Amino acid sequence: MKKKSHTLITKVKNPEPNVDDPDWIIWAAWADRITFEEIEKKTGKTESEVIKVMRRSVNPTSFRLWRKRINQKSIKHRKKFEYSRKEITSKIKKGDYL
Repeated sequence: MKKKSHTLITKVKNPEPNVDDPDWIIWAAWADRITFEEIEKKTGKTESEVIKVMRRSVNPTSFRLWRKRINQKSIKHRKKFEYSRKEITSKIKKGDYL
């Protein structure tokens, strides 16, 4: 009879693939908190190369949704992310954010 382990296993819907796996670029492109700069640092692929990979790898509807999403979100680009964080913290300090 096998003993049951007491360690908890968290099942993730989309677990992170290995960085060497080509699917990692697609996974990272969909992830909100991974910027294009971080993708380039880990894989050497620029933003335009990531866009080409996404265009080839996902179906056209998903690609359009992804493009719309990254253009609306300020967190895929490091400078836009830092600017949005400064804007939020200044609003919190002023009391406007609550």
